[in-house]
Amino acid sequence: MRTFKSRNSDHISNLEPVAGNGLLSRRALLGRGIVVAGAMSTGAGTSLTSAAAEPLKDDPWSLENGANTPPLQTPSRFEKHVVRILSNPNNEMRTSHGRTPHQHLNGTVTPNSLHFSINHSGLPDIDPNQHKLVIHGMVKQPLVFTLEMLSRYPLVTRMAFLECSGNSATMFSNEPVQASAQALHGLVSNAEWTGVPLSILLDEAGIDPAAKWLIAEGADSLALHRSVPVKKALDDALVAIYQNGERLMPGNGYPMRLLLPGYQGNMNVKFLRRIKVVDQPAMGFYEARTYSQILPDGKAYRFHFLQEIKSFITHPSFGHSMKGPGYYEISGVAYSGTGRIAKVMVSADGGRSWADAALQGPVHSQAFTRFRMPWRWDGQPVVLQSRAWDEAGNVQPLRAEFVAVRGQTKRPVASPFAFTNQHYNSLTSWGIDGNGSIKHVYA
Repeated sequence: MRTFKSRNSDHISNLEPVAGNGLLSRRALLGRGIVVAGAMSTGAGTSLTSAAAEPLKDDPWSLENGANTPPLQTPSRFEKHVVRILSNPNNEMRTSHGRTPHQHLNGTVTPNSLHFSINHSGLPDIDPNQHKLVIHGMVKQPLVFTLEMLSRYPLVTRMAFLECSGNSATMFSNEPVQASAQALHGLVSNAEWTGVPLSILLDEAGIDPAAKWLIAEGADSLALHRSVPVKKALDDALVAIYQNGERLMPGNGYPMRLLLPGYQGNMNVKFLRRIKVVDQPAMGFYEARTYSQILPDGKAYRFHFLQEIKSFITHPSFGHSMKGPGYYEISGVAYSGTGRIAKVMVSADGGRSWADAALQGPVHSQAFTRFRMPWRWDGQPVVLQSRAWDEAGNVQPLRAEFVAVRGQTKRPVASPFAFTNQHYNSLTSWGIDGNGSIKHVYA
């Protein structure tokens, strides 16, 4: 297979395939401008046009004054398609989901307005000046905190993903559901969170050494509550009051929420109003039933809090269309509840051969890592996959391995929102045919 000719011979070897169906060395990204120019000048993909070919014209928007700057900035009208999918757009009184449009985003930070959100009884309209957080139970001194009091503490900031344990549940289906990365994986997002370490507040209250659990409760009408191990609370738990530099969005817990990096989303209790220190779990509805998956052997996977290592390709993916053979970049996100991503490998032949992707730094623990893979598509059918490893040695399981342990369902697949299985973290496969159409496949 021939290589692209570049004006810089140092990059020619980087354009040679390193795995099946045109995957190129990740080192090619170091000379990205030369690579793209070299690839396109040889007729691969959209060809570059010389600047001298035609004079630069003044488009209509360049000939008149634009709109005034608004007090609150919103996206361009040309980006109106970049929105969350809602599970109940008619606002029925039931659990509602807003799913992140991963196929339209890049980088690692999810904008606040597009961060996924699940609410079991709507969004409470909380007055931050009246809201209080109580810490009581097995403590020496019960304490009450207002938002203003918490804001006086030395605040810490950490990058962290949040993922519903039911994210990707559609992929338990025995047949691949034709849906976008948003519909399949939209219940995970990544943000910069700022707040007060919970360990500081518990230390001030004087936690009893015999205490083993906390019961965290929200101020929504259901008083959603979850049991949290004291060990996790004293490790890296945060009472978050800012998200990506601004106060929390109402759908993400305004005015304060619990942040448990790497733990299933439902445990990161929103609208946080009470923390009761106890010696045993509450065994409430959301931990004894809804988030306790039934395994193939009939046993419940109870207290499975950790969101395990995972990755998926966002570009190209279902809903995109390929614009003919040529140079492309395969890109996606990887994350792990147990630490930093160490490696992501990409395959373009359904897992028969693999190549290392480039990781975009900085690589944070328990946060999104963007991976990128240069690719030259020859117009033939391919199957794209990604597979991640973390610093603890955990690896994303292959589908056959995963199904053997966690099972699958033969339920009807009319809706990507119809599944209740938990903790799917196997591979996602996108099949691309010779016309550039992309489908969700199992490989």
